[in-house]
Amino acid sequence: MKPFRLLVTSLLLTVSAVAQTAAAQTPPAQNPPAQTPSPTDPAVHAALHLPTPANPRLPTLFLVGDSTVRNGHGDGAQGQWGWGEPLVSFFDSNKLNVVNRAIGGRSSRTYLTEGHWADTLALMKPGDIVLFQFGHNDGGVPDEPTRARSSLPGVGDETREIENPILKRHETVHSFGWYMTKYVEDTKAKGATPIVCSLIPRKIWKDGKVARNGKDYAGWARQVAEKEHVGFIDLNNLIADRYDALGEAAVEPLFADPHTHTSLAGAEINAEAVVTGLKRLKGDPVAGDFSAKGEAVKP
Repeated sequence: MKPFRLLVTSLLLTVSAVAQTAAAQTPPAQNPPAQTPSPTDPAVHAALHLPTPANPRLPTLFLVGDSTVRNGHGDGAQGQWGWGEPLVSFFDSNKLNVVNRAIGGRSSRTYLTEGHWADTLALMKPGDIVLFQFGHNDGGVPDEPTRARSSLPGVGDETREIENPILKRHETVHSFGWYMTKYVEDTKAKGATPIVCSLIPRKIWKDGKVARNGKDYAGWARQVAEKEHVGFIDLNNLIADRYDALGEAAVEPLFADPHTHTSLAGAEINAEAVVTGLKRLKGDPVAGDFSAKGEAVKP
């Protein structure tokens, strides 16, 4: 029996050695490129814990956009706030839910392709209102390796076929206007009211005035709203006008980074501009839902 045991032991040792050698020669699995952790832009597969209507029996004002609307997890990390958080205080919670489902780092394209729009649409009912604000993250190359979020410029029907390096699938990329139009039409189909906002301005000064985006994303947002016959709030100009009047020194503390993300004070000013824009709409759908603070804002 001893020779047999020796033979079995020898075979087991040989198999183990071969397995170890093969393992050493096998390259490690290639993981998809990881996004850099950021309090501003949650990773693609992060647990976002987006809010839902507190009282589903009431109408809901949904906010859809990027980090200038809801920064990170909406908790003021690094002193950065989107305008969606302070906007809540301008409304009476006994009359209207304000639900901020914007996500940092998202473009008009990726809010849709990552499935966030489908999740928001599933919560929607007739009588709800949706504010859309995109544009800050829509520039760049559609298949950029670490972000892959840009839409095509303009409002046309042109497309580009890519292999998405983040989602690991084939994708047809459309124009900014195409995505914004889809949001509007999907909202209408739900019996809800879509309102398009132009993107808030960055803190970039030129000849003593804040740079504006009327020739690109702000202008394209307006074109979509006009084509679809829906409300349009020109936040880009409303806020830029306010910054121009305040001057560079007074605007500086309204931002928590060099030029994009506002401090809480800046977010308050932007939220007030949203209320001003709503009040200027013909047939403002939230006219009866303001709190005392909201009522005090002049159109």
